Order: sequence, then C-alpha cells, then structure tokens
Amino acid sequence: MAKITVGKTGFLYGEVKAPASKSYTQRTVIASALSKGTSRVVNPLFSEDTEAALRAVTALGAKVEKGDGYWTITSTAQLESPSQPIDCGESGATLRFMVPVAALAADVSTLLFHGSIARRPIEPLLKSVRDLGAEAFVGKHDGVDAVFVQGGGIAGGKTEIAGDVSSQFISGLIFACPLAKADSEIVLTSELESEDYVKMTQAVLNQHGVQVTIEKKRVLIRGRQRYKPADATVPGDFSSAAFLLAAAAVTKSEVTVGNLDYGVIQGDKAIVEILKEMGVKIMIKADCVEVEGTGEQLKPFDVDAKNIPDLVPVLAALACYADGTSHITGAKRLRLKESDRLASVHAELSKMGADIAITEDDLTIKGTQLNGTVIDSHNDHRIAMSVAVAALGAEGKTIITLAECIRKSYPQFFHHLKQLGAEVIGGKLYR
Repeated sequence: MAKITVGKTGFLYGEVKAPASKSYTQRTVIASALSKGTSRVVNPLFSEDTEAALRAVTALGAKVEKGDGYWTITSTAQLESPSQPIDCGESGATLRFMVPVAALAADVSTLLFHGSIARRPIEPLLKSVRDLGAEAFVGKHDGVDAVFVQGGGIAGGKTEIAGDVSSQFISGLIFACPLAKADSEIVLTSELESEDYVKMTQAVLNQHGVQVTIEKKRVLIRGRQRYKPADATVPGDFSSAAFLLAAAAVTKSEVTVGNLDYGVIQGDKAIVEILKEMGVKIMIKADCVEVEGTGEQLKPFDVDAKNIPDLVPVLAALACYADGTSHITGAKRLRLKESDRLASVHAELSKMGADIAITEDDLTIKGTQLNGTVIDSHNDHRIAMSVAVAALGAEGKTIITLAECIRKSYPQFFHHLKQLGAEVIGGKLYR
C-alpha cells in the first residue's frame, strides 16, 4: 500500500505534457481489433485500464506489438473464442465495451471483473444484448465475478436502454452493432448523459469507416458494415490534465500543460471555461494550455455535472479555495464509479476542514482554509488526485493512502506534480 505525502506549496512553475487519453486509447484499440488488417495506435496511454483493453482484444485473436510510442494491432476481423477467461481487471469501460463485442465471436467468452466494478451496474447492458439477439449473463468463474457471453453474433433489431446510467453501455453497443446481421436501433428512455463520450466512440468508428447516427433519443446503426484499418494518434486527456490545471489555479504559478488539443471531442475540456469563470488567467494555444495562478482566492461557481462527471472531484477541491459558496449539481452517477465519489469527496475534504454539504445528487462547498491530514483515497484514482490538489494550499502535510490507484488512468501524476515544484514525498508510482 503506497503512501504519498503532499505538503503546502506556494509556487508551481514549468511545463509538463498531459497523458494520452485513456478513453480514446481504449476505443481505438477495440476499433482496431475489429478491423481486417493492421492499424497503428500512436501515443497510447500506458495504464492499468488500457492494459485491460489490450488483454481483451488479444484474447479475442488480435495481434498486438508494442513499439516506442505506438502499438500495432493486426486482426483478421474474425473474432476468436478465447480459450481462457478475459481479465477486465477493474476497468468498467473495458467490461462494458467488450460484452457486446464478445457476442460477435463464435463461442462462449468469459469476462472476469474485480473490485469496484462488482457494485457498478451491468444488467441494463446485458438486457440490450439479449434484445439484439445474443445471450449474456452474470455469474461466477472459480469464485470470481464474471459475465458469460454466448457468442454466435448479433442479430440486430431494437432495444431500449436508459441514457443516464452509463454512456459506456451505449458505446459498447455501438462497437458491436455495425457487425450485426441487420440494422439496430437503440432507443434512449432517458436523457443521454456524458454525451461527448458517445460522440467520441462515434468519431473513432468513423476513422475506421463505420457510420453511426446519434439522435436526441435514439441511435441508429446500419448492420453488415465493415471496420477498416486506420492509423490514429491518441490526443492528450483533459480529464487528467484538469488536475494539473487546478493545481496551478490554487497556487501562485506559471504552468504550461502540453499535448492538449482543444479541438478534439472531450467533454472535460470544460475545465478551461470553469477556471476562467473562477477568475483564473488561462490561455488556450494550438497544442497546450497555459495557466497563471495568483495564489489568491478564486471566485465561486455553479456547475451542472451531468455531462462532465469525471471533473467533480477536482471541482470540489477548487471550490475549497473560492471566496464564497459553489454548487455542483447533476452528480448522482458518481455514486456508481470506482468509489461512491460523492461520499468519498465529502468524507475526505471534510477531514481537511472543508465546509461541504452533500445530497443524493449534488455538493455545496463554501471556501475555507484546509488543513493537512491522513486521507483515504478509497482506491479511486480521481479521489487521490483531487485531494493532492487540495493539499497544495492546506496547512501542514497531507498523507494520501492507497496512492497507487492513480495507475488506473495517470501513472505519472505525482511525478509531474513534483516536476512542477510541489512538495511530494513517497513511494515510486511512476512506471
């Protein structure tokens, strides 16, 4: 169990590159594995979740070669039935994407999952898979939680599914349905939240020659399409960069975060506009974002998080440094993440002295002085990183336990924070 100590830091300075997008990496890997031929994934993210995606496509017959800064993925586009269970680790996206994809193989696939995924919903996706002519159910394999997918292909047709539980359900169906025997229609019974993640999936599929139509309350997918190989460069990740931008905002700083393209489809680039609203001097350039922090109190904000749930933990940390009360609404889905993120944010920032109130769906935070203490990351990467941001302005030292959880999405985070001048002491987490 790794412990990281973060001390109060008055000044940050320098330039670091944002990590590659985990979401784009996973989607590009899967689309490449469904394409007949060889695709190259340039600038992929190396993390626990992307390794899970690689394991999954390899088990289904894709050949993966890792080069210096790229992966080459070769596929026959005829998915093999895996001889061994596919270990999805604690990657909810890998599990949800691969369940419909595994239905395209000829025989049974067993997908194992661990940890927090066990408390995250999967049944709505399995129902839709069954509606579309395949078979999948949850069970146990040697005592480990598993999804069993029968295989034999997807017939197509019509299914209904909620749009406000997980956008990953929709993306998983979008990966598989172009290869169905007939056209498919996915009817959304509620508003689609995290819409940009579904559009991200659509964009990746477009690169591979597959067309999907996304309307307000339904998704239309023509069957019998073919994925084509494509080379793609994975963009930098605004979800991860948000922690560095926030760190600069709560300190006196001159920080540049590179490898960021504001033109790509990523909902979490909203962090830039939110920081501007808080009075932070921030500049968008062609391939980077520059932040100049004053170290003074920020302005409070009101944010609806329905389409940017991953920003909530870092926004909560920022709100502690505002001169006034901030409100974060539309956040109930955070209760079904790696931890109950609303409860985790409330518990850990409260330990530091934050004036924070919680309901089922939102957070209300009044800015106040924080103090260092011992923090439980809840084995949740976004909690660990958000508390590290909060610690930069807190009096004393903050000790973050289970800090190794950052390997799920941003293994270099503490290394980058230290590189910018933060006082960071602890275990070796960068690999």
